Amino acid sequence: MGKDKLRRFAENLTFKCLVQPEFEDIFHKDHPLKGRWNTDFFANDRPIILELGCGKGEYTIALARRNPQYNYIGVDIKGARMWRGAKTATEEQMDNVGFLRTRIEFIDSFFAENEVSEIWITFPDPQLKTRRAKKRLTSPLFLEYYARFLQAEGWINLKTDSQHLYGYTNEVIRRFCLPCEVSNNDIYGTGYADETLSVKTAYETRFLQLGLPITYTRFSLGGQRRFEMFDWEEDEKAEKDNEEARG
Repeated sequence: MGKDKLRRFAENLTFKCLVQPEFEDIFHKDHPLKGRWNTDFFANDRPIILELGCGKGEYTIALARRNPQYNYIGVDIKGARMWRGAKTATEEQMDNVGFLRTRIEFIDSFFAENEVSEIWITFPDPQLKTRRAKKRLTSPLFLEYYARFLQAEGWINLKTDSQHLYGYTNEVIRRFCLPCEVSNNDIYGTGYADETLSVKTAYETRFLQLGLPITYTRFSLGGQRRFEMFDWEEDEKAEKDNEEARG
């Protein structure tokens, strides 16, 4: 492991805004902050918004600067990357920013029912292989996780360069008849991007340089709590085969 990573890991331990639980503290059990983020961590009653897969925390920090009336928590497993966001929040003495180092598969060990008002998912791994579909952060499996702590009308925001993940997410929305406020396949090309959507992470800057359109989807779970997995790729293939058979 490089010296720079070791230095960042050591400095992470000094950041009060960064929560780093041990595996045994959350596996099949609740973290002490579950249901108590407002009282024990932020010491205020502002609504809580998560960024899942926050990377360096650029979006978490930018949203928190723009909206001091909300609390923001960036979630990721990569501590060396998250160091940047936690350091910025510490240096700027931001009282509405936190970071949580954990796997998103364990996310409902940290948040109680109705504790989260909104979710942002920015440029996640699209998990293109069919066998990894359940790992997509908008898959039915993860929607069930979110339903355990997201308020019934709370929005889920997906911003991605992946047309595959964009299409898959919109199929999830269609199949479960979920309320969808926005589905835009090119936010810059259509002029839809506002100040919030124009915040650019390092990944997004790279994708734009490659000429890739950036998509945005905003939907809610509408109070649903159960979501069955389905094979979108197989359904797409079957539909294509049927079209070809019909000539």
